[in-house]
Amino acid sequence: MTESVLDEIAWTAEGLVPAIAQDWQTGEILMLAWMNRQSLAQTISGGEAVYWSRSRQKLWHKGESSGHTQRVVELRLDCDSDVILLRVEQEGNIACHTGRRSCFYRKLDSDCWRETDGVIKTPGEIYGKQP
Repeated sequence: MTESVLDEIAWTAEGLVPAIAQDWQTGEILMLAWMNRQSLAQTISGGEAVYWSRSRQKLWHKGESSGHTQRVVELRLDCDSDVILLRVEQEGNIACHTGRRSCFYRKLDSDCWRETDGVIKTPGEIYGKQP
């Protein structure tokens, strides 16, 4: 990989770019996270998703504590060069820290958000404690 690949990204002022993880077979959106230059470079070179944790201010190899890694099948860049799409194979069928398949498990129903997807494993089962 050359630096020119990273130079083509329209990074935010904070040096980040939003990254959408999508199931490569079904097209289901699993999660949204953020990447910086280093996490994108590691994702490209290692073949597994590495994100930037804004809350912890450090690199986050998806699945490092849960085992639910994301093998990258394909990377795409949107037309404005400001969003990355990772088409992934989700290990363990769980992408969300709440123990669900997708982070997008709530749907607007009239005037409130309703949970549509159940928990596959509780956070306690995944992490040994509540996250």
